[in-house]
Amino acid sequence: MKSNDTNFIRRLQRQKEDALEFIVDTYLPLIKGITYKILAPLENKGVIEECVNDIFLSIWNNSKKFHGDQADFKKWICAIAKFKAIDYYRKSVTNVELPQNYMDLNAEKSVEDELILIENRNELIKLINQLEPVDREIFIMKFLLGLKTEDIAEKFGLTRAAIDNRIYRGKKKLHRNATNLNFGGSVV
Repeated sequence: MKSNDTNFIRRLQRQKEDALEFIVDTYLPLIKGITYKILAPLENKGVIEECVNDIFLSIWNNSKKFHGDQADFKKWICAIAKFKAIDYYRKSVTNVELPQNYMDLNAEKSVEDELILIENRNELIKLINQLEPVDREIFIMKFLLGLKTEDIAEKFGLTRAAIDNRIYRGKKKLHRNATNLNFGGSVV
């Protein structure tokens, strides 16, 4: 027996591989669209493909937990895709490591100037890491990835005003923490 529009859910719950193939053929564009929308700012196609594969693996592994019809199934897999992509995004954002040559070091600058720039960059990263995880992600999206406030608000399900408030409060906290730093770079 082959999977079709009427029996694919039952066959998936019985762990029939043709049901998974049917789901991949039917829902791959939808899953890729959701995943791409969330993970596009990372500009890493490998992460997107890995996430899509992980989504289908989750659908396969959790199929027995689904109870409903075809319309509910579509909503269910969209929710899985959305949350899985958000998880991948958060993992990637929290593991952001800037390369040593991140700053554009000009040949005209002295060694001391270059060291000061590197030290300032490292202190800024330490300061940003002191923010709450959500605020840290917002700062990275806004100031490192260059996303618009509206896009960030949509990704977090918040209003533009809420994002602006978080940025304002985050800047105040960064300023307060920066003024507490002594010359050695540690917090007083």
